[in-house]
Amino acid sequence: MDIFDRLKQATPAEWTSYVDHAFVRQMGAGTLPQQAFRTYLVQDYLFLIQFARAYALAVYKSRTLADMRAAQAGLSAILDVEMDLHVRLCGRWGLQPGQIEAAPEHQATIAYTRFVLDCGMSGDLLDLHVALAPCVVGYAEIGRRLAPAGTAALGDHPYRDWIGEYAGDAYQEIAAMARRHLDDLAARAMTERRFSELAALFAKASLLEADFWQMALDDRPLTGPAGSPS
Repeated sequence: MDIFDRLKQATPAEWTSYVDHAFVRQMGAGTLPQQAFRTYLVQDYLFLIQFARAYALAVYKSRTLADMRAAQAGLSAILDVEMDLHVRLCGRWGLQPGQIEAAPEHQATIAYTRFVLDCGMSGDLLDLHVALAPCVVGYAEIGRRLAPAGTAALGDHPYRDWIGEYAGDAYQEIAAMARRHLDDLAARAMTERRFSELAALFAKASLLEADFWQMALDDRPLTGPAGSPS
């Protein structure tokens, strides 16, 4: 059992509240309201901007080239893969990148992203990657769960593009690399006494992920500058 599985095993209620959230179930069933998905996409774009900063912080916190390269891979995945997906999907509603970036951050977005950044600023590299792990690795697990027979089997599913992105081989490998790196960091820096502290970080991050889904389901659209929709 690697460190990621140990963290999940130590926090079953928090983890389940995230990966089995009603937002995820409705997305899988294709019944998620489009407005909820749109709200999620815009906020997740803003979320990713802050997560890119977290990975840049991970480069700074790293003391080996291998750790720096692992952080750079995470940063590249956000800037070169995930954000492009969000821009493409938001374009279906006529939203341009500038409009998305001008949207105000929801409280749930601020809560999670600043929590992760604070973990990185006040803790070490292992703290930061544990706080990042529910998002990075969790999305891969959700993608696999929503596309058990592969993306092609989704047919004309309304959320095929999103599910396919995270169920696809490219993202699955990104998550696998992040998981291996987390295990390596734990082997170097974790004591059994420290595990309970890391599990608490993991639990909090998982609950904040669940809150992020709920924010979109609550569907309270925000208004950006000049009345632009968020």
